[in-house]
Amino acid sequence: MPSSVAAVTDAVRPVRTLAVCSGKGGVGKTSVSVNVSVALARAQQRVMLLDADLAMANADLMLGVKTQGNLSHVLTGEKSLGDIICETPSGVKLVPASSGVSRLANLSPAENAGLIHAFSELQDPLDVLVIDVAAGIADSVVMFTRAAQEVLVVVCDEPASLTDAYALIKVLSQEQRVTRFNVLCNQVPSAVRGEALFKKLQGVCDRFLDVRLTPIGNVPADDYLRRAVQMQRPVVEAFPSSRSARAFREIANRLLKLRPVDQPWGGVEFFLERLVGGG
Repeated sequence: MPSSVAAVTDAVRPVRTLAVCSGKGGVGKTSVSVNVSVALARAQQRVMLLDADLAMANADLMLGVKTQGNLSHVLTGEKSLGDIICETPSGVKLVPASSGVSRLANLSPAENAGLIHAFSELQDPLDVLVIDVAAGIADSVVMFTRAAQEVLVVVCDEPASLTDAYALIKVLSQEQRVTRFNVLCNQVPSAVRGEALFKKLQGVCDRFLDVRLTPIGNVPADDYLRRAVQMQRPVVEAFPSSRSARAFREIANRLLKLRPVDQPWGGVEFFLERLVGGG
């Protein structure tokens, strides 16, 4: 195939979009986003990670890279989205956000939509976009999550995590018509505890909401994961034989085997022209 034809084909290839979110902070959501992204890249997927925790970004630190620009520069018009994309040693392309810029936490709906639409202009060959969304249920969280095809909710074994995860699922389902959620139980002492945690969340959702939850896997509490964060490296690279690294690889493989959601939520969406099932 001539290179020009290959470039055109890649430009219109469908892209899976996965929003990683949580009801509260402190559950390891960014670590999940980074390690799942790297595990997908190691499974021969072309992966881009969007740090959508716009005002408190740290995906760049976990990937051990120094960025020359971020989404704040895109919003001011100083740079284009393509200008700030950063290649990482892990093979994942990173779209970095800023840290400590309060204005980015309070973008207007039009500004959030503009960022999402900007991805449609990218010509990068891409299979998966992972969106590391900020914790909670702020307007930007809802918009970025709703704009993705698939949603991964990260919970850990504490009451506030479950309560806030339920609140997030409730908002997305009742106000935004999102009805399917993958659930990852993080920092659990055992698979049995992870299964029990999922069943707790599923039980309350089954009782009050019309949604479908799918358990995507458990990541164990692991000292190697904490060490990898301190080293500013993904655990799947720094300690590939650790329990947490094996769990992330299994989760990435399960995500690849899942059939992508075949229904857009409507409204603003990432890569609208290149959605799975389109083209």
